[in-house]
Amino acid sequence: MTPQAGAVAVGATVDEVFRERLASEPDAEFVKCGSEWLTFAQLDDRTDRLAAGLASLGVGRGTTVATLLPNRIETVEILLAVAKLGAVQAPLNYWLKGEFLEYQLGDCGASVLIADGLGYAAARDLLASTAIVHCVVVDGVPSDSTIPYADLQGERRPFESVSEPGDLMSIMYTSGTTAAAKGCMLSSGYYVSVGRAYGLRRWCVPGDRMYTGFPMFHTSGQMVAFMTALVNGASISIAPEFHASTFIEDAAADGATTLVGVGVMGNLLLAQPPSAADGAHPFRLAVWVPMGEEEQRRFEERFATPVISEGYGQTECVPITVSAPDGMRARGTSGQVSPLLEVAIVDGADNEVPLGEAGEIVVRPRVPNAMYSGYWRKPDITLAAWSSLWHHTGDFGRLDADGFVTFVDRKKDMLRRRGENVSALALENLIRTHPAVADVAVSPVPGPFGDDDIKASIVLAAGAALEPGEFREFMKDKVAYFAVPRYVDLRDHLPVNALSRVMKHVLCDEGVTEAMWDLERRGLAAAEEESA
Repeated sequence: MTPQAGAVAVGATVDEVFRERLASEPDAEFVKCGSEWLTFAQLDDRTDRLAAGLASLGVGRGTTVATLLPNRIETVEILLAVAKLGAVQAPLNYWLKGEFLEYQLGDCGASVLIADGLGYAAARDLLASTAIVHCVVVDGVPSDSTIPYADLQGERRPFESVSEPGDLMSIMYTSGTTAAAKGCMLSSGYYVSVGRAYGLRRWCVPGDRMYTGFPMFHTSGQMVAFMTALVNGASISIAPEFHASTFIEDAAADGATTLVGVGVMGNLLLAQPPSAADGAHPFRLAVWVPMGEEEQRRFEERFATPVISEGYGQTECVPITVSAPDGMRARGTSGQVSPLLEVAIVDGADNEVPLGEAGEIVVRPRVPNAMYSGYWRKPDITLAAWSSLWHHTGDFGRLDADGFVTFVDRKKDMLRRRGENVSALALENLIRTHPAVADVAVSPVPGPFGDDDIKASIVLAAGAALEPGEFREFMKDKVAYFAVPRYVDLRDHLPVNALSRVMKHVLCDEGVTEAMWDLERRGLAAAEEESA
């Protein structure tokens, strides 16, 4: 079925926006995650029933419901049912286990957990230390201690809108791998603002059909993709899993007009064998953030589809920057500041730096509910992040005279070696230009003088080889002596999370092993005079 254009919603909460779309186009196909499309009317019926079932478990305004689910249609139903109740969801990273999962289950304060069979198996032995009273399973074999998801979808009971824009909608954890993970408090109004910001820059327009592989336990899936479609009169197909070999074919089969994902996904599509069908279904737009300029142009030529990559944000505030595909562009930058925000670049004392100089990116809203509401149960950390009445992103960037921001690196990924700052991102981009290198991640290891030594973890291209001396010569004239890695870690793959982002804390925790090259011990250390 050809997607039909809906109207841009004007509501201020998730529930209000959904009800607007329901009233204006009840029978329009809106969302798919699996085999069947659901219309607004069908989704309304299912979420009314689910909300009634959750209410029977004591879920109401302000109650937290945790989820541990992969991409499936139930993630959409839960989001909207929670919004109808004015409750709070805590969508946890599906791949968490052990103490990391136990921490987030306990910290969020949820009384209900909804999981699939594998998720419940991971959580079952951890529940004693949490506030969870009821466990709902969406598949698997129910037991005396669980409730089948289908049992919550009994008698329908319509619900009145009860939430306000500033009410808490979600607790979204910024890190799924350490006990120090921070839960971002995200309001219902913030969910709507995210969708509105992307619509204002035309990443989504009425009548679009979005296809995405983003995980629905993440800001990218729930807000960047789902809410953008809901707010802007569009529909959305959510891939249960991202498969590069079938992604384009599946998107075309669903009648998609836009592709949405991280740059790694777009690069994986480019790595697939060329096909005569590559450009047979041109899309209105492909959103790959971030993606190199060369890769953008290759994708545009091969798939006959324009690419936008100028965007940047984080769970606390998204999008911070976002350029319009049909407006003023500067490929290679992170785009223009969102119309809903103010952005500044500051030094360590919160003084603005001159245009073109690198500093920390700080942000504050121009309108209510344009960013997060603080860190859950961490008022001291919230206060520190909001120093000088700006949210401090922890990222370094530059601002130019045309209003474009260029991301430089994560603050935590800026290394300090021999008294000089080294950008891990810039170093990675350089090393990737070596023909033998398929991928690389740069991480710090403790140096002998209180600063960092640099480790480059490298995945070689298929059939390629690399020798220590060759690597040293490659780096010699390209970077200053202090930026040449001391350690080289050749490995089969890099540790990544559900968004295919490298988990650098794993590489840091691994430290240095005997199997790695130590260029200093091999007599290949860089000397200061080489940079003279």
